[in-house]
Amino acid sequence: MAKSVSIYTTRTCPHCVRAKDLLKRKGIAFQEIDVTDNAGKRREAEERYGWLTVPIIVIGDQCIGGADELFRLEGAGQLSKYLKSG
Repeated sequence: MAKSVSIYTTRTCPHCVRAKDLLKRKGIAFQEIDVTDNAGKRREAEERYGWLTVPIIVIGDQCIGGADELFRLEGAGQLSKYLKSG
């Protein structure tokens, strides 16, 4: 079973679009949390995960960072391994 993936986004963020496109191309299901009009939810995510820009990408219960970090995992061939439970 794969770990859950959540991605905090805003509607105008090109890095959010890139990250979501990669996840879609890989067939990875994810929950998108749009914080465009919800400053409280964005602040909550920033405080919880220590990441100050969107996207904030969470795999399982761990923040991996943003789009660049997601693409680094993929480029290193580690994304699929990272998504596996256990």
